Amino acid sequence: MTLLVATVAGVTTLPNVKTWYSVLPRPPGTPPNGVFGPVWTVLYIAMAIAAWRVWRCGDILGDHKRALSLWGWQLAVNAIWAPVFFGLHRPGVAIAIILVLDVLVAWTILAFRRIDRIAALLLLPYLAWGLFATYLTVGFWWLNR
Repeated sequence: MTLLVATVAGVTTLPNVKTWYSVLPRPPGTPPNGVFGPVWTVLYIAMAIAAWRVWRCGDILGDHKRALSLWGWQLAVNAIWAPVFFGLHRPGVAIAIILVLDVLVAWTILAFRRIDRIAALLLLPYLAWGLFATYLTVGFWWLNR
Protein backbone atom coordinates (compact mmCIF):
# COMPACT_ATOMS: atom_id res chain seq x y z
CA MET A 1 0.00 0.00 0.00
CA THR A 2 2.84 2.39 0.85
CA LEU A 3 4.53 1.65 -2.46
CA LEU A 4 1.30 2.47 -4.30
CA VAL A 5 1.03 5.86 -2.58
CA ALA A 6 4.69 6.61 -3.30
CA THR A 7 4.11 5.73 -6.96
CA VAL A 8 1.03 7.98 -7.22
CA ALA A 9 3.01 10.84 -5.67
CA GLY A 10 5.93 10.30 -8.03
CA VAL A 11 3.82 10.01 -11.17
CA THR A 12 1.90 13.16 -10.26
CA THR A 13 4.88 15.17 -9.10
CA LEU A 14 7.68 14.48 -11.58
CA PRO A 15 6.13 15.94 -14.75
CA ASN A 16 5.06 19.10 -12.92
CA VAL A 17 8.36 19.76 -11.13
CA LYS A 18 10.08 20.68 -14.38
CA THR A 19 7.22 22.82 -15.65
CA TRP A 20 4.66 24.44 -13.33
CA TYR A 21 6.53 24.08 -10.03
CA SER A 22 9.89 25.28 -11.36
CA VAL A 23 8.58 28.76 -12.20
CA LEU A 24 6.78 29.41 -8.91
CA PRO A 25 8.19 31.86 -6.39
CA ARG A 26 9.40 29.75 -3.46
CA PRO A 27 9.05 30.31 0.27
CA PRO A 28 12.30 30.78 2.21
CA GLY A 29 13.92 27.47 3.13
CA THR A 30 12.54 25.51 0.19
CA PRO A 31 15.02 22.66 -0.38
CA PRO A 32 16.45 21.89 -3.81
CA ASN A 33 14.19 19.60 -5.87
CA GLY A 34 16.65 16.72 -5.54
CA VAL A 35 16.09 16.52 -1.77
CA PHE A 36 12.43 15.53 -1.94
CA GLY A 37 12.77 12.10 -3.57
CA PRO A 38 15.33 10.67 -1.15
CA VAL A 39 13.54 12.12 1.89
CA TRP A 40 10.18 10.71 0.84
CA THR A 41 11.76 7.34 0.05
CA VAL A 42 13.13 7.09 3.59
CA LEU A 43 9.84 8.31 5.08
CA TYR A 44 7.74 5.79 3.13
CA ILE A 45 10.07 2.96 4.19
CA ALA A 46 9.83 4.07 7.83
CA MET A 47 6.02 4.29 7.55
CA ALA A 48 5.83 0.75 6.17
CA ILE A 49 8.14 -0.63 8.87
CA ALA A 50 6.16 1.15 11.59
CA ALA A 51 2.88 -0.33 10.34
CA TRP A 52 4.47 -3.77 10.08
CA ARG A 53 5.73 -3.54 13.67
CA VAL A 54 2.24 -2.67 14.92
CA TRP A 55 0.63 -5.35 12.76
CA ARG A 56 2.97 -8.07 14.05
CA CYS A 57 2.20 -7.16 17.66
CA GLY A 58 -1.34 -8.40 17.22
CA ASP A 59 -4.26 -6.96 19.11
CA ILE A 60 -2.62 -6.95 22.55
CA LEU A 61 -4.41 -3.92 23.96
CA GLY A 62 -7.43 -3.87 21.68
CA ASP A 63 -5.92 -0.91 19.81
CA HIS A 64 -4.35 -2.77 16.92
CA LYS A 65 -7.19 -2.31 14.41
CA ARG A 66 -7.75 1.33 15.38
CA ALA A 67 -4.04 2.16 15.07
CA LEU A 68 -3.70 0.49 11.67
CA SER A 69 -6.93 2.13 10.53
CA LEU A 70 -5.48 5.55 11.41
CA TRP A 71 -2.31 4.59 9.56
CA GLY A 72 -4.38 3.69 6.50
CA TRP A 73 -6.32 6.95 6.65
CA GLN A 74 -3.19 9.07 6.88
CA LEU A 75 -1.72 7.16 3.96
CA ALA A 76 -4.88 7.77 1.91
CA VAL A 77 -4.78 11.50 2.68
CA ASN A 78 -1.07 11.51 1.86
CA ALA A 79 -1.94 10.02 -1.55
CA ILE A 80 -4.32 12.90 -2.27
CA TRP A 81 -1.95 15.77 -1.53
CA ALA A 82 0.49 15.43 -4.46
CA PRO A 83 -2.18 15.11 -7.17
CA VAL A 84 -3.97 18.18 -5.79
CA PHE A 85 -0.86 20.33 -5.33
CA PHE A 86 1.15 19.25 -8.37
CA GLY A 87 -1.46 17.75 -10.69
CA LEU A 88 -4.31 20.23 -10.22
CA HIS A 89 -2.04 23.17 -9.26
CA ARG A 90 -4.24 23.92 -6.26
CA PRO A 91 -2.02 24.89 -3.30
CA GLY A 92 -5.00 26.37 -1.42
CA VAL A 93 -6.87 23.06 -1.46
CA ALA A 94 -3.59 21.26 -0.67
CA ILE A 95 -3.35 23.29 2.56
CA ALA A 96 -6.60 21.80 3.82
CA ILE A 97 -5.43 18.31 2.86
CA ILE A 98 -2.04 18.62 4.52
CA LEU A 99 -3.56 20.00 7.73
CA VAL A 100 -5.78 16.91 7.92
CA LEU A 101 -2.71 14.80 7.18
CA ASP A 102 -0.74 16.41 10.01
CA VAL A 103 -3.52 15.64 12.49
CA LEU A 104 -3.88 12.05 11.27
CA VAL A 105 -0.13 11.43 11.48
CA ALA A 106 -0.05 12.80 15.04
CA TRP A 107 -2.99 10.58 16.03
CA THR A 108 -1.32 7.60 14.37
CA ILE A 109 1.86 8.22 16.35
CA LEU A 110 -0.13 8.32 19.60
CA ALA A 111 -2.01 5.15 18.67
CA PHE A 112 1.20 3.36 17.65
CA ARG A 113 2.93 4.43 20.86
CA ARG A 114 0.44 2.43 22.92
CA ILE A 115 1.37 -0.68 20.96
CA ASP A 116 5.01 -0.30 19.92
CA ARG A 117 7.19 2.62 20.95
CA ILE A 118 9.68 2.08 18.11
CA ALA A 119 6.86 2.17 15.55
CA ALA A 120 5.78 5.53 16.95
CA LEU A 121 9.36 6.83 16.87
CA LEU A 122 9.69 5.76 13.24
CA LEU A 123 6.84 8.14 12.37
CA LEU A 124 8.29 11.20 14.11
CA PRO A 125 10.47 12.24 11.13
CA TYR A 126 7.37 11.89 8.94
CA LEU A 127 5.45 14.25 11.21
CA ALA A 128 8.37 16.71 11.25
CA TRP A 129 8.65 16.62 7.46
CA GLY A 130 4.88 16.94 7.17
CA LEU A 131 4.89 20.07 9.30
CA PHE A 132 7.69 21.46 7.15
CA ALA A 133 5.69 20.55 4.04
CA THR A 134 2.72 22.38 5.57
CA TYR A 135 4.84 25.50 5.89
CA LEU A 136 5.97 25.12 2.27
CA THR A 137 2.43 24.52 1.02
CA VAL A 138 1.15 27.62 2.79
CA GLY A 139 4.16 29.56 1.51
CA PHE A 140 3.59 28.49 -2.10
CA TRP A 141 -0.08 29.39 -1.81
CA TRP A 142 0.71 32.81 -0.28
CA LEU A 143 3.36 33.70 -2.84
CA ASN A 144 1.36 32.47 -5.84
CA ARG A 145 -2.23 33.44 -5.12
